[in-house]
Amino acid sequence: MRAVVIIMVRAMAWLCLASGLMATPAWAAADPQQIMTDLSGSLFAALEREPRAARQNTNKVRPLLDQLLAPHFDSECAARLVLGMHWRTASPDQRQQFAAALYQRLLRTYADAVTDWTPDRFKLLPVVADPAALRVTVHTLITNSHREIVPVDFRMHVVDDDWKIFDVVVDGVSYVRNYHDDTDAEVAQKGLDATIARLQRIDAGAIERASPSNPKRAH
Repeated sequence: MRAVVIIMVRAMAWLCLASGLMATPAWAAADPQQIMTDLSGSLFAALEREPRAARQNTNKVRPLLDQLLAPHFDSECAARLVLGMHWRTASPDQRQQFAAALYQRLLRTYADAVTDWTPDRFKLLPVVADPAALRVTVHTLITNSHREIVPVDFRMHVVDDDWKIFDVVVDGVSYVRNYHDDTDAEVAQKGLDATIARLQRIDAGAIERASPSNPKRAH
């Protein structure tokens, strides 16, 4: 699963960088492709202002990525899909904590992939969708280190008149589905609180490993 997540977040990074170099489609400002283009431009410009050493420090990069990505990622929807039937029995506080922990895990891996961006390996395909659609898929093609072309799809939907990402599908494997399969059995066996605590411990440990007093990078 980790390999799929790494490919997924690297693909998100490539999307943000490469789409910023493409022409803006003549669509409405709220269109998903336009949002991706705007996000890429802001993200690339912000990272260019950071020295190379800072970009390799996950703890320094993550707040920057969070500021830019959070408005465009529906963490509650992703958490609801990951938890499945467990979402219905979760308390509002458990839902909030799980969504936050899941998002931080994604963000941590995403920040760790920044130094591997290679926009020349990325291709954004034109978005073909009904203008009235409330859910679309942005299709991309990524060339990996083995020179293999991997399809990566970004699933987006409308939330409060804005388009947000809620799932990424790498070579037919869904980020949400992967986490759902791993989480479902754990929640059934140990309970949701234990699952939340484990995700929080993973993130806390990653922050500690990436701290200036510890040169080992978090993964």
